[in-house]
Amino acid sequence: MLNYFLSMLMLVFAIASIIAGIFTAYFGSGKSRGVGAVLIIIGLIVGVLFLWFSGVLGFMGEPIYSWAGKDIVVNSIVAVVGAVIGALIALGIFLLAIMKA
Repeated sequence: MLNYFLSMLMLVFAIASIIAGIFTAYFGSGKSRGVGAVLIIIGLIVGVLFLWFSGVLGFMGEPIYSWAGKDIVVNSIVAVVGAVIGALIALGIFLLAIMKA
């Protein structure tokens, strides 16, 4: 159970950091663009660590800690995609309700 928690934590953190960094770098100005770049870099590093710990990146050597492997990666990605689709549907319904009111 802890393996799923850690894998989901790292995967969602990486995706959220990259997306937040892209928006911050694109729409920000001055120092906030630098913060956006740092968020993108942090997200990429955590994403690579996620893939390394899961055993997908074999050329990097054996990870210090390894969870069950590629099956957790697939399950994690499917769960995140499902969560994102659900959130987008909810956001769409919310915006539709706001615009009709």
